[in-house]
Amino acid sequence: MSTATAPEVKNVGVGAGKPRESGWAVLRRGLALSPEFKQGIAVTLLLAAIATAGRIVVPLAVQQTIDNGLRADGGPDLAVVRWMVAGAAVAVIVTAVASYGMNVRVYNASERGLATLRVRAFRHVHDLSTLHQQTERRGSLVSRVTGDVDTITRFIQQGGLMVVISAGQLLVVSALMLAYSWQLTLLVWVCFAPLFFLLKSFQKRVAAAADSVRVHAGRMLGAISEPVVGAAVVRAHGIEDRTAARIDEAIDGHRAAQTRAQTLVALTFPMGEVAVGLANAVVVVVGVLLGVDGQLTLGELVAFLFLVTLFVMPVQFGVEVLNEAQNALAGWRRVLEILDAEPDIADPGDRGADLPRGPVEVRFEHVGYAYPGGPRVLHDVDVRLAPRSRVAVVGETGSGKTTFAKLLTRIVDPDEGRVLLDGIPLPDVRFASLRARVVMVPQDGFLFDATIRDNVRYGRPDADDAAVLGAFGDLGLGDWLGGLPLGLDTPVGQRGESLSAGERQLVALARAYVADPDLLVLDEATSAVDPATEVRIQRALDGLTRGRTAVFIAHRMSTAESADEVLVFDQGVLVERGGHDELAGAGGVYSRLHTSWTAQQRPAGS
Repeated sequence: MSTATAPEVKNVGVGAGKPRESGWAVLRRGLALSPEFKQGIAVTLLLAAIATAGRIVVPLAVQQTIDNGLRADGGPDLAVVRWMVAGAAVAVIVTAVASYGMNVRVYNASERGLATLRVRAFRHVHDLSTLHQQTERRGSLVSRVTGDVDTITRFIQQGGLMVVISAGQLLVVSALMLAYSWQLTLLVWVCFAPLFFLLKSFQKRVAAAADSVRVHAGRMLGAISEPVVGAAVVRAHGIEDRTAARIDEAIDGHRAAQTRAQTLVALTFPMGEVAVGLANAVVVVVGVLLGVDGQLTLGELVAFLFLVTLFVMPVQFGVEVLNEAQNALAGWRRVLEILDAEPDIADPGDRGADLPRGPVEVRFEHVGYAYPGGPRVLHDVDVRLAPRSRVAVVGETGSGKTTFAKLLTRIVDPDEGRVLLDGIPLPDVRFASLRARVVMVPQDGFLFDATIRDNVRYGRPDADDAAVLGAFGDLGLGDWLGGLPLGLDTPVGQRGESLSAGERQLVALARAYVADPDLLVLDEATSAVDPATEVRIQRALDGLTRGRTAVFIAHRMSTAESADEVLVFDQGVLVERGGHDELAGAGGVYSRLHTSWTAQQRPAGS
């Protein structure tokens, strides 16, 4: 393939150079981006309150049963016992029903909200220019939309709202414990106070470790996905061992990061167990002493022990959810970094103009361009391409041919001058209109893992079978399609690998024909095919470009020979333009390129 490529871009990746947001700021912004999280939250919190209140009924029933249901003679007061048991049973059932309803609502709201977040992130990735996407490995981008959102899912469904509910339970239980004995309540809080302070100090370290895990997860996904896509290259060059070593390094990095994070979290569990054991022991010992002094009844002591269990549950849950919370915040932070990345090629949307139908006039007005962090690759290009003309763009590798095509299709915007279609500057044209009127057919003829029919209809989903078959017929490809056993239903495989390179290009040309654009930009379609397929493709190109403005990024001079006009680039400068015959005899850059190409086409020894 041709031409000037973008140099490595330093420190312009997603999220690079931005100050780190606090966890609360990330949480607020994340929730604001997915309003589904908050829909019906009042009912969910009401169910949570009912479930929380229901849990304290059992300790109250136990206390009343012991203190009032047992007579002085040791016999039970069955009426009191029956009422207490019935009340506790009703409370348990109500608590269970409320908990079930709450969990169902949490799952539904979280799935809706996270689906919205995932879709927004995915669409925003596509809004970023190809150049912007190249600053971050594809595997890492995929990880942000998949794995990072999954960490948020786990936290919200298993811990998010439960953290709020647990905090409420902690307050309710603490209030009831105070009603029984302020002394024992104070002791319980003293036992757990060091744990709260330690968790706070651990939070930053766990958060940093969680961020590292998410980064390494993205790197691992990238390291694994690239060799899978490029398996043929790996086998062809015999670099299995080197590739495996690279994957092993990425996996080991992720393992080490995950181990560090889990080690930090694991340190909190023993501290929690110590606090729980100490609190229970203190309550029993001091509670007995208070009971001897007549300050606490037996029923109140037993009920208090039940309440300590209810107090411990949210504390232990908070310790357990710490890891998921930090992982979720790390994932949310990475997703927000994607959404914060401003597209460098912006769609004017409803404020933009629509291109009129018909063959397109192209105008470059003193256009220059330099890739970020790199040298200037186009200099003062000033040219007009007439409607319905077939223009070939030629030049050596690195001369600026592909950059010219990128500017014409608005993959990048010039940093000097303007590109206009039918007199309208490209930044003022709505993307929907631009993509409908201007179609680029790349050299590799990328196909999706579907049938030939689905791939041809990709640019125009409403096209029926008659339109698809008509495209192959009009392009002179009906005989090739008829030779396939399944015709339009032929599966092309992942990236079209079930077809040859030439066959993929035929399908790509049919797809462009069905899209019915007015301006076609074609990276050399015949540069990697056999002569017979080249003849077939050339015939299809003649049908595809008829009546349209067509720009060919030419690697073979045969394309330039049949063009109406040739643009010759050399080191980013448009040095020559004109017809083939005129330029071939002028003794300039084109003449040299054409002479060199002609010599390569002669059989050896001729």
